[in-house]
Formats: sequence, C-alpha cells, structure tokens
Amino acid sequence: MGIDVKSLGKVAVLMGGPSSEREISLLSGAGVLAALREKGVDAHGFDPAVYSIFDLPKEKFDRVFIALHGRFGEDGTVQGVLETLSIPYTGSGVLASALAMDKWRTKLVWQAAGIPTPRYQVLGADSDLTRVLDDLGLPLIVKPAREGSSIGVTKVNMASELPLAFTLAHKLDPLVLAEEFIAGQELTATIVGDDALPLVRIEAPEGKYDYANKYFTDNVHYHCPAGVRAALEDEIRHMALRAFRILGCSGWGRADLMLRPDGSYAFLEMNTSPGMTGHSLVPMAARAVGLSYPDLCVRILALARCRQ
Repeated sequence: MGIDVKSLGKVAVLMGGPSSEREISLLSGAGVLAALREKGVDAHGFDPAVYSIFDLPKEKFDRVFIALHGRFGEDGTVQGVLETLSIPYTGSGVLASALAMDKWRTKLVWQAAGIPTPRYQVLGADSDLTRVLDDLGLPLIVKPAREGSSIGVTKVNMASELPLAFTLAHKLDPLVLAEEFIAGQELTATIVGDDALPLVRIEAPEGKYDYANKYFTDNVHYHCPAGVRAALEDEIRHMALRAFRILGCSGWGRADLMLRPDGSYAFLEMNTSPGMTGHSLVPMAARAVGLSYPDLCVRILALARCRQ
C-alpha cells in the first residue's frame, strides 16, 4: 500500500548544522530534499546553523526529516528540542540518539546484552600506554568517542604512533577510545522500520575507509549482495536489529561491523542519522530490495513521530 504524501504535511529537512560533519550533512540534506520534492512532498530545507531551530513552529512545519550528522543533530540535542516543540521527526529519540552517538556507552550496553563488539580501553592523558598496547596489541584503532564519518580516527601500526593518535582524537573529544583492530571484511547493516536490509560490503583501497574515501573519491568499491553466505548474513542482520533495539533506536539507522575470516563478527557503532549522499550505504541497501532513493526518503519520513 502506497504512502499518501499529502498526509505528510509541510516538511522541514534539517541539514548543515554546526557540527564537524556539516559539509556531509549539506550533501545528505540536498539529496533528501530533492527526493521528497520529486515524490510530491511539500519539503523545505532548513539549516539550524543559519536559522533558529525555534522558528520551526512559526513556519508551521508538520514534521521534520533530520539529515544532520554528528553533534547537535545526532546526539539527542535537536531531538530534545523537537520533543519540546511537539514536532514529529525521523529517526531515534533523545536517549537512543545520545547513547548511540557515544561509542563507549554503546559498547557498555552491547556488552551487557551479549552483542559482540571489539575489545577496547578508554584513553586519558594519564593512561599507561604500554599496558594498552599489551592488552590490545598492534595494530589498534584510536578514535574520539563522539564523532562520526571517521573524523579523528587513526590506525596505529607502531607503538610510537599512539601518543600522536591520542592527541588528535582528544582535540575533538575528551573521551577517547583505543580499540583492537579487526582484520576482515567491513560490512554495514541498514535498518528501516522493523526490517534489516541486505548487507553492504565495503572494499576500500588499502583498507582505508576514511573521511575522504567515504565521500569524495570513487576509489571505494561497494558490494550488495555482500557475498556473505546466506545463513551467516541472516544471523548478522538479526543481530544488527537486536543491537539497534537494545539501544532504544527507532525509525532507521545503520550498524557498522567487521567480519573476521573465521565467520565471527563484531559491531563497531550504530548510526542513528546515516549519510544520504551519492556515496552513502543506506540507499545501496535499499536498492537491493527494490526501494528507490526517493521512495526510501518517503518511507523514512512516514516513520517520523514525536515521543513525548
């Protein structure tokens, strides 16, 4: 049964914003805005770094599509404002957004629930780096706990590189994680509503799926179907949906994970406002089940709700 786009009302596509992922958010938002208009939705772009978010009621918006990434847009902040304004919005609520944005606390919840995730240590200025290396081995990954799009992430191959990697991450976030490096296939699992879509396998040059390769080059190869044997893919998709729900997430999202050669896997993080650019993974997974980019945007928008 199709969605009556007129029933969706006047829609604000939140894009841009003040985070370090502003550039990507503008690309995502432009894509979503064009797609919704193509489907006949009365959609309008709205940049909360330019206009006050509290102007939304004055413009009589009926619902909001959040195409913001990173802090303010993906960490529960804007979700809290929209709850206060009683405007339905896409994606997860305040608690789940804040929790998923924090990779450390996400790990704590996943560990308690039996969701596999890489071993890690929280790094501070007084951390014993020798003990960290002894525990996690080399190579390892150092990352700020509350950034996205691989910003501030360093793969540490030698012990001498660890202090600089920590400094880089710490400039972005006082909470820094050192995480065991998992060699294997990089996968993503998209959730839309109650469905986990087909996995996408990422093949980046030299395994370097960083900010530039994610958004600004054509050097990365994406595979959907992912080439994972059917029974294992079904298991991973089921676990991704469980990982999504245990954080309290709703609407849509994307789980990133690593698959080892022995068939075991570990979830890295949950994205509650994934990218929707021309290089993004969620639209690829949707296409695999016959869902076009515009139809995907409408479906996500139709799931918008207010959680007061």
